[in-house]
Amino acid sequence: MPPGPGFPGFGGFPGGPGGPREWFGNGRQWGRGSRGPARPVRPAVLALLAEGPMHGYQLMQEIRRRSNEEWRPSPGSIYPILQQLEDEGLVRSAEEGGRRVAHLTNAGREHVAGREEEFAALWASHAPDDDPATDRLTALHKQLGDLWAAAGQVAYSGTDTQATEMRKILADARRRLYALLAEDPDED
Repeated sequence: MPPGPGFPGFGGFPGGPGGPREWFGNGRQWGRGSRGPARPVRPAVLALLAEGPMHGYQLMQEIRRRSNEEWRPSPGSIYPILQQLEDEGLVRSAEEGGRRVAHLTNAGREHVAGREEEFAALWASHAPDDDPATDRLTALHKQLGDLWAAAGQVAYSGTDTQATEMRKILADARRRLYALLAEDPDED
């Protein structure tokens, strides 16, 4: 398959062979905005609304807070769920202070009754406890993503001289990383 659009010299297209998703995972594990396996948004919204009325942005922020930033639902996942719950008669929304605030209806309260244990499990961490290898990989993937963005910006917007210098920097970084592996770890 021929390389698709991408940064010069990198080839590939985002969802295809040779593209960033192939390099950094399938997009679900390490992709933008995701920090692990998918989580069920609908029960999370119901759990929070069982505690009190909230608007969409509050729901997103509270989910992020309760999951220690491991779970970051987007507006594209929250607002359709709110609409679906409203269509089902479990939620009603009202304009309050310039925002549409969702409230559980009586049917919604009946629907969430007795599900406290299920709801509490939603906020449990999906990251392995105290796994230094996972922590290192997570940090590495973030740094590689940042590097990818910076290199792409130079490749796209920089001058020919800047692009040449960028390639030298990246080649030097690669050599230095391999040199780390060649060092004797017991020499300290």
